[in-house]
Amino acid sequence: MVKVTVCGAAGGIGQPLSLLLKQSELITHLSLFDIVNTPGVAADLSHINTKSKVTGYVGTAQLEEAIKDSAVVVIPAGVPRKPGMTRDDLFNINGGIVRDLAIAAAKFSPKAFICVISNPVNSTVPIVTEVFKQFGVYDPRKIFGVTTLDIVRASTFVSELIGAEASQLQVPVVGGHSGVTIIPLLSQVVGTSALSEDQIAKVTHRIQFGGDEVVQAKNGAGSATLSMAFAGARFTLNILEAAIRGTSGVVECTYVHLDADKEGAKAIKSVVGDDIEYFSVPVELGINGVQKIKPLGNLSEYEQKLLSEATAELKGNIVKGASFITEGSKF
Repeated sequence: MVKVTVCGAAGGIGQPLSLLLKQSELITHLSLFDIVNTPGVAADLSHINTKSKVTGYVGTAQLEEAIKDSAVVVIPAGVPRKPGMTRDDLFNINGGIVRDLAIAAAKFSPKAFICVISNPVNSTVPIVTEVFKQFGVYDPRKIFGVTTLDIVRASTFVSELIGAEASQLQVPVVGGHSGVTIIPLLSQVVGTSALSEDQIAKVTHRIQFGGDEVVQAKNGAGSATLSMAFAGARFTLNILEAAIRGTSGVVECTYVHLDADKEGAKAIKSVVGDDIEYFSVPVELGINGVQKIKPLGNLSEYEQKLLSEATAELKGNIVKGASFITEGSKF
């Protein structure tokens, strides 16, 4: 049996994410958890004639039942961004939510793959790490920050400039998952050599701040929920493809602790510095999660500049997340 739990399943990301996961033949049990409305979402999805059974759980009293024995726990739970909010503005609220869900996962499903969507990912992934460390169940190969939306946006935006098919365009995006920490490696994409420096700078900025574009367009009514659900489902299904089905050669950029593959991380740290613990990197997925961290490849002079700007902010984000647990109460 392959159980996948979505924490925050009744929310703006959680509902479409759950709908997309319901379509997978790899999932036999789709477990939905939230603090409100989950039974209705579960009942609705359970009418879809695909393989997985669907169950819904509400509130902390039902969290153990929702999460125990999961193969994958996906965490989109949290409050959405509103106009004028940065990802850091979300931290105090979403940090506490992610901490509590991580505690439940560490207790009741310690071997699950944890896919963190809740922002700010640069900080929430270190929160999960520190919780799992405190419970003695930490495996850096199994905790992921889902940065797939950055890759999805990059392929969409760049394809508009070079006339390629967006779904077939592979644009590596590394670093982190907010603002200047997002580093699209456009120099590694066939067809971008014809772009001017100005075009490169503008599309890079659009990829970095694409979330703001959606927040502003929704005019206070929400943030990037549908595109994030698509990206979150893609990453989750790739985890299942590699870990459950055993498919080889599945590669995604994802935000991980570089201890997940210390050998592969050497090439990364030679570029970003030894003091960076987490980074979004191209990862080959396998039965244990991170199978291999792949090198960043050659960077252009412009990308080197982006890297320099990203690392300073990323370090602060990481410390902020880790200290939320290490300087807080023990469990």
